[in-house]
Amino acid sequence: MSTEERVLKLSQELTGQWTLPILLSLDDNGGRFTPLQNKLGIAPSRLSANLKKMVADGLLLHLTPQQRRHPLLPEYVITEKGRLHREAARAVQLSEEQLGHGRLSDKLWGLPVLLTVHYEHDRFQDIRQTLGGITPRILSLRLNEFHDDGLIHKHILEEPRPSFKYQLARQAQQPIGRLSSDLASLV
Repeated sequence: MSTEERVLKLSQELTGQWTLPILLSLDDNGGRFTPLQNKLGIAPSRLSANLKKMVADGLLLHLTPQQRRHPLLPEYVITEKGRLHREAARAVQLSEEQLGHGRLSDKLWGLPVLLTVHYEHDRFQDIRQTLGGITPRILSLRLNEFHDDGLIHKHILEEPRPSFKYQLARQAQQPIGRLSSDLASLV
């Protein structure tokens, strides 16, 4: 697996509304469920579902009652893989702040699409094949959103048949380039 493929896989694992906030806030709350829920302002069922997914993905470890500080209070610790993802989450957070367009990691496939365009996959089918599991509808939606936000330029090519070529806008090149190199250094 190439560095590019590993970076895209890592960026895909970081997408989701609560993944970054949980990774970045877990240690501040001692890994405990209720303080984490209060800090994030998330519904208990949604937090529970996200934590279960992160445990299944190997990012967190759900402590047994014997390992917890209080046997009745759910508690989680971050794994080695989770620490790597937390560092990646910090890099994503920094890039999102530099871009100034909100939390792009909240959007399904948002960061992977931007990184794929950064890696000079500039045609719709090329982007889709590089990302693998993305549907044409979601890819089209993300490309249009990023075009409307000024993060991606869309050029019409006339030959051999009309199609679009995508490239990062000037304002997105540095933050996405830095994110790419930061993620590459972690994988």
